[in-house]
Amino acid sequence: MPTDEEFDQLVAAAEAYRMEGWDWSALAGRYVETPPPWDERANVMAALPQARTLLDMGTGGGEFLSRLAPLPPETWATEGYPPNLPVAQARLSPLGVRVVAVDDEAQLPLPDAHFDLVINRHESFDPGEVRRILRPGGTLLTQQVGGQDNRELNAALQDVVTLSYGSWSAATAAAQLRAAGLEVVEEHEALSPGYFHDIGAVVMYLRITSWQIADFAVPAYRARLLALHRRMQAEGGLATHVHRFFVAARRPSA
Repeated sequence: MPTDEEFDQLVAAAEAYRMEGWDWSALAGRYVETPPPWDERANVMAALPQARTLLDMGTGGGEFLSRLAPLPPETWATEGYPPNLPVAQARLSPLGVRVVAVDDEAQLPLPDAHFDLVINRHESFDPGEVRRILRPGGTLLTQQVGGQDNRELNAALQDVVTLSYGSWSAATAAAQLRAAGLEVVEEHEALSPGYFHDIGAVVMYLRITSWQIADFAVPAYRARLLALHRRMQAEGGLATHVHRFFVAARRPSA
Protein backbone atom coordinates (compact mmCIF):
# COMPACT_ATOMS: atom_id res chain seq x y z
CA MET A 1 0.00 0.00 0.00
CA PRO A 2 1.35 3.47 -0.83
CA THR A 3 2.71 5.51 2.06
CA ASP A 4 3.57 9.11 2.77
CA GLU A 5 5.71 10.32 5.68
CA GLU A 6 3.72 13.50 6.41
CA PHE A 7 0.47 11.55 6.16
CA ASP A 8 1.72 8.98 8.65
CA GLN A 9 2.82 11.68 11.10
CA LEU A 10 -0.44 13.62 10.93
CA VAL A 11 -2.60 10.53 11.28
CA ALA A 12 -0.55 9.12 14.17
CA ALA A 13 -0.88 12.40 16.07
CA ALA A 14 -4.64 12.46 15.42
CA GLU A 15 -5.05 8.90 16.66
CA ALA A 16 -3.07 9.65 19.80
CA TYR A 17 -5.16 12.72 20.69
CA ARG A 18 -7.61 12.42 23.58
CA MET A 19 -10.21 15.13 23.97
CA GLU A 20 -11.07 16.36 27.46
CA GLY A 21 -14.63 17.51 27.85
CA TRP A 22 -15.85 19.18 24.66
CA ASP A 23 -12.78 21.29 24.04
CA TRP A 24 -12.10 21.72 20.31
CA SER A 25 -8.99 23.89 20.71
CA ALA A 26 -6.74 21.18 19.21
CA LEU A 27 -8.44 21.81 15.86
CA ALA A 28 -8.11 25.60 16.00
CA GLY A 29 -6.86 26.87 12.65
CA ARG A 30 -6.89 23.36 11.18
CA TYR A 31 -10.66 22.98 10.89
CA VAL A 32 -12.44 26.29 10.40
CA GLU A 33 -16.20 26.83 10.59
CA THR A 34 -17.94 29.98 9.39
CA PRO A 35 -20.30 31.02 12.21
CA PRO A 36 -24.02 30.92 11.38
CA PRO A 37 -25.79 34.25 10.80
CA TRP A 38 -27.39 34.22 14.27
CA ASP A 39 -25.60 34.62 17.61
CA GLU A 40 -26.48 31.66 19.80
CA ARG A 41 -24.73 32.99 22.90
CA ALA A 42 -26.39 36.41 22.56
CA ASN A 43 -29.80 34.72 22.30
CA VAL A 44 -29.14 32.78 25.49
CA MET A 45 -27.76 35.81 27.33
CA ALA A 46 -30.88 37.79 26.42
CA ALA A 47 -33.09 35.11 28.00
CA LEU A 48 -31.06 34.59 31.19
CA PRO A 49 -32.28 37.61 33.21
CA GLN A 50 -35.84 36.23 33.13
CA ALA A 51 -34.80 32.77 34.33
CA ARG A 52 -34.47 31.63 37.93
CA THR A 53 -34.09 27.97 36.97
CA LEU A 54 -31.80 26.99 34.08
CA LEU A 55 -30.86 23.64 32.54
CA ASP A 56 -28.00 23.05 30.11
CA MET A 57 -28.63 19.79 28.26
CA GLY A 58 -25.51 17.89 27.21
CA THR A 59 -23.07 20.25 28.85
CA GLY A 60 -19.96 18.34 27.70
CA GLY A 61 -17.23 19.62 29.98
CA GLY A 62 -19.32 22.68 30.91
CA GLU A 63 -17.40 24.88 28.48
CA PHE A 64 -20.35 26.82 27.04
CA LEU A 65 -22.33 27.06 30.27
CA SER A 66 -19.37 28.39 32.27
CA ARG A 67 -19.02 31.28 29.83
CA LEU A 68 -22.57 32.43 30.65
CA ALA A 69 -21.80 33.28 34.30
CA PRO A 70 -23.23 34.79 36.40
CA LEU A 71 -25.85 32.07 36.19
CA PRO A 72 -29.42 31.95 37.53
CA PRO A 73 -29.86 31.06 41.22
CA GLU A 74 -30.68 27.43 40.38
CA THR A 75 -28.73 26.00 37.46
CA TRP A 76 -28.52 22.37 36.43
CA ALA A 77 -26.57 20.59 33.70
CA THR A 78 -26.93 17.10 32.22
CA GLU A 79 -24.27 14.97 30.54
CA GLY A 80 -24.51 11.50 29.04
CA TYR A 81 -20.85 10.74 28.28
CA PRO A 82 -19.26 9.42 31.50
CA PRO A 83 -15.69 10.71 30.86
CA ASN A 84 -17.08 14.25 30.62
CA LEU A 85 -18.77 14.17 34.01
CA PRO A 86 -15.73 14.83 36.24
CA VAL A 87 -14.58 17.55 33.82
CA ALA A 88 -17.99 19.23 33.97
CA GLN A 89 -18.21 18.90 37.74
CA ALA A 90 -14.76 20.42 38.26
CA ARG A 91 -15.63 23.38 36.05
CA LEU A 92 -19.25 23.94 37.08
CA SER A 93 -19.47 23.03 40.77
CA PRO A 94 -17.63 26.24 41.84
CA LEU A 95 -20.35 28.13 39.94
CA GLY A 96 -23.08 26.40 41.96
CA VAL A 97 -24.24 24.18 39.10
CA ARG A 98 -25.75 20.78 39.82
CA VAL A 99 -24.39 18.27 37.26
CA VAL A 100 -26.58 15.22 36.58
CA ALA A 101 -25.61 12.06 34.71
CA VAL A 102 -28.08 10.98 32.02
CA ASP A 103 -28.41 7.49 30.56
CA ASP A 104 -31.57 7.94 28.48
CA GLU A 105 -32.69 11.23 26.94
CA ALA A 106 -36.28 9.93 27.00
CA GLN A 107 -36.17 9.53 30.80
CA LEU A 108 -34.40 12.51 32.32
CA PRO A 109 -33.87 12.34 36.10
CA LEU A 110 -35.28 15.85 36.46
CA PRO A 111 -38.42 17.26 38.09
CA ASP A 112 -41.63 18.09 36.23
CA ALA A 113 -42.40 21.67 35.20
CA HIS A 114 -39.27 22.98 36.87
CA PHE A 115 -37.16 25.00 34.43
CA ASP A 116 -37.73 28.53 33.20
CA LEU A 117 -35.07 28.09 30.53
CA VAL A 118 -33.57 25.00 28.89
CA ILE A 119 -30.58 25.45 26.61
CA ASN A 120 -29.27 22.74 24.35
CA ARG A 121 -26.15 23.11 22.23
CA HIS A 122 -25.62 20.29 19.76
CA GLU A 123 -27.23 17.66 22.01
CA SER A 124 -29.98 15.23 21.04
CA PHE A 125 -33.24 15.56 22.95
CA ASP A 126 -36.66 14.03 23.42
CA PRO A 127 -39.30 16.72 22.73
CA GLY A 128 -41.78 15.18 25.19
CA GLU A 129 -39.21 15.23 27.97
CA VAL A 130 -38.34 18.84 27.20
CA ARG A 131 -42.01 19.77 27.52
CA ARG A 132 -42.30 17.85 30.78
CA ILE A 133 -39.40 19.59 32.51
CA LEU A 134 -40.24 23.10 31.27
CA ARG A 135 -42.54 25.10 33.51
CA PRO A 136 -45.61 26.58 31.77
CA GLY A 137 -44.30 29.60 29.90
CA GLY A 138 -40.74 28.22 29.96
CA THR A 139 -38.47 28.34 26.93
CA LEU A 140 -36.16 25.97 25.07
CA LEU A 141 -33.28 27.44 23.05
CA THR A 142 -31.41 24.90 20.98
CA GLN A 143 -28.71 25.07 18.34
CA GLN A 144 -28.28 21.80 16.49
CA VAL A 145 -25.84 20.25 14.04
CA GLY A 146 -27.91 19.56 10.93
CA GLY A 147 -27.91 16.26 9.08
CA GLN A 148 -25.99 17.61 6.06
CA ASP A 149 -23.05 18.76 8.16
CA ASN A 150 -19.68 18.17 6.46
CA ARG A 151 -21.18 15.69 4.01
CA GLU A 152 -18.13 16.33 1.80
CA LEU A 153 -16.16 14.11 4.19
CA ASN A 154 -18.59 11.28 3.51
CA ALA A 155 -18.43 11.90 -0.22
CA ALA A 156 -14.64 11.71 -0.13
CA LEU A 157 -14.40 8.55 1.94
CA GLN A 158 -17.50 6.47 1.19
CA ASP A 159 -18.67 4.72 -1.99
CA VAL A 160 -22.24 5.50 -0.98
CA VAL A 161 -22.79 8.60 1.17
CA THR A 162 -24.46 7.54 4.39
CA LEU A 163 -25.47 10.30 6.81
CA SER A 164 -26.68 8.97 10.16
CA TYR A 165 -29.02 11.92 10.69
CA GLY A 166 -29.40 13.13 7.12
CA SER A 167 -32.97 14.38 7.56
CA TRP A 168 -32.24 16.31 10.78
CA SER A 169 -33.16 19.94 10.07
CA ALA A 170 -34.92 22.96 11.53
CA ALA A 171 -38.19 21.85 9.96
CA THR A 172 -37.89 18.33 11.39
CA ALA A 173 -37.04 19.56 14.89
CA ALA A 174 -39.78 22.19 14.84
CA ALA A 175 -42.36 19.61 13.76
CA GLN A 176 -41.32 17.28 16.60
CA LEU A 177 -41.51 20.08 19.17
CA ARG A 178 -44.97 21.13 17.97
CA ALA A 179 -46.14 17.52 18.10
CA ALA A 180 -45.01 17.41 21.74
CA GLY A 181 -47.17 20.42 22.56
CA LEU A 182 -44.61 23.22 22.39
CA GLU A 183 -45.00 26.48 20.51
CA VAL A 184 -42.13 27.22 18.10
CA VAL A 185 -41.39 30.94 18.26
CA GLU A 186 -38.13 31.19 16.29
CA GLU A 187 -36.44 29.08 13.63
CA HIS A 188 -33.22 29.64 11.64
CA GLU A 189 -31.06 27.42 9.45
CA ALA A 190 -27.80 27.87 7.52
CA LEU A 191 -25.27 26.00 5.40
CA SER A 192 -22.01 27.91 5.90
CA PRO A 193 -18.50 27.32 4.55
CA GLY A 194 -16.12 25.05 6.45
CA TYR A 195 -12.55 24.07 5.71
CA PHE A 196 -10.16 21.27 6.71
CA HIS A 197 -6.53 22.26 6.26
CA ASP A 198 -4.83 18.87 6.77
CA ILE A 199 -5.63 15.16 6.93
CA GLY A 200 -4.79 15.02 10.63
CA ALA A 201 -7.65 17.43 11.31
CA VAL A 202 -9.95 15.20 9.24
CA VAL A 203 -8.99 12.10 11.23
CA MET A 204 -9.28 13.91 14.57
CA TYR A 205 -12.70 15.27 13.61
CA LEU A 206 -13.99 11.86 12.50
CA ARG A 207 -12.77 10.24 15.71
CA ILE A 208 -14.58 12.87 17.80
CA THR A 209 -17.81 12.93 15.77
CA SER A 210 -18.46 9.20 15.71
CA TRP A 211 -21.82 9.75 14.00
CA GLN A 212 -20.31 11.31 10.85
CA ILE A 213 -19.01 7.98 9.51
CA ALA A 214 -20.27 5.32 11.88
CA ASP A 215 -17.69 2.65 11.06
CA PHE A 216 -14.72 5.00 10.79
CA ALA A 217 -11.35 3.55 11.75
CA VAL A 218 -8.02 4.52 10.24
CA PRO A 219 -6.96 1.01 9.14
CA ALA A 220 -10.21 0.45 7.25
CA TYR A 221 -10.09 3.87 5.58
CA ARG A 222 -6.34 4.26 5.17
CA ALA A 223 -6.22 4.06 1.36
CA ARG A 224 -9.04 6.61 0.99
CA LEU A 225 -7.52 8.86 3.63
CA LEU A 226 -4.20 8.82 1.81
CA ALA A 227 -5.93 9.69 -1.47
CA LEU A 228 -7.75 12.53 0.31
CA HIS A 229 -4.46 13.70 1.85
CA ARG A 230 -2.88 13.98 -1.59
CA ARG A 231 -5.95 15.76 -2.94
CA MET A 232 -5.83 18.22 -0.03
CA GLN A 233 -2.14 18.85 -0.67
CA ALA A 234 -2.90 19.64 -4.31
CA GLU A 235 -5.94 21.81 -3.56
CA GLY A 236 -4.78 23.41 -0.31
CA GLY A 237 -7.37 21.67 1.86
CA LEU A 238 -10.94 20.37 1.76
CA ALA A 239 -13.91 22.74 1.52
CA THR A 240 -17.07 21.60 3.27
CA HIS A 241 -20.44 22.94 4.39
CA VAL A 242 -21.33 23.45 8.05
CA HIS A 243 -25.02 22.75 8.69
CA ARG A 244 -26.51 24.46 11.74
CA PHE A 245 -29.99 25.40 12.84
CA PHE A 246 -31.50 27.23 15.79
CA VAL A 247 -34.97 26.76 17.25
CA ALA A 248 -36.68 28.55 20.12
CA ALA A 249 -39.80 26.95 21.56
CA ARG A 250 -42.06 27.69 24.50
CA ARG A 251 -44.33 25.58 26.67
CA PRO A 252 -47.76 27.26 26.61
CA SER A 253 -48.75 28.94 29.86
CA ALA A 254 -52.27 27.56 29.83
